[in-house]
Amino acid sequence: MRILVVEDEPTLNRLIADKLKLAHYSVDVCLDGEDALAHMACAEYDAVILDIMLPKVDGLTVLRQLRAAQNRTPVLLLTARDSIEDRVTGLDSGADDYLIKPFAFGELLARIRVILRRGTDSVDNTLALADLTMDCDSRTTTRGGAPISLSSREFDILEYLLRNKGIVLSRDKISNHVWDYDYDGASNVVDVYIRYLRKKIDEGREPKLIQTVRGAGYVLRLEDP
Repeated sequence: MRILVVEDEPTLNRLIADKLKLAHYSVDVCLDGEDALAHMACAEYDAVILDIMLPKVDGLTVLRQLRAAQNRTPVLLLTARDSIEDRVTGLDSGADDYLIKPFAFGELLARIRVILRRGTDSVDNTLALADLTMDCDSRTTTRGGAPISLSSREFDILEYLLRNKGIVLSRDKISNHVWDYDYDGASNVVDVYIRYLRKKIDEGREPKLIQTVRGAGYVLRLEDP
């Protein structure tokens, strides 16, 4: 899952990014609202952590521009303003949640998990298709009740496929959600990891869940339409 952190205080920005990376998120960072809008114009994110008091373009303006452009990416606002009026303004501007500074990183991570699962049919951060089940909190995966050992990157790709089951995802989309802007690896890296996943998820099992759509990408579904 890919998250954008928009916070103008460099130390806090770095701390948030480090905590998210330890929790296995892919992270990009910005220090001002103008840069945030540029990032979101050219990449898709699963969530945005957005400070309100930002240079160049303030956080509420960034949020309103996103919603005006029909961008429904979940947004968690960060602010030192703690009045009810400020919270109402943030939520009415299109925020999904609101966290007051200073905050505990454990609470920040919990709130991120909540807004991420709102777009799924899961109530407990568990994803499933057929007999394949993934617990995103414990980062465990089973098929037919048997545990499957996945590397961190394999887990991230399978999670993205599960969250978008039935939707064909291009190699670029998968790469953009699992690796951040700093990645400069081989162009066939997604194909390599899909092969790893097929061996672990589908080999010797029915039905086959990971399917290739020629010229388009990959999809997780029960059968061809």
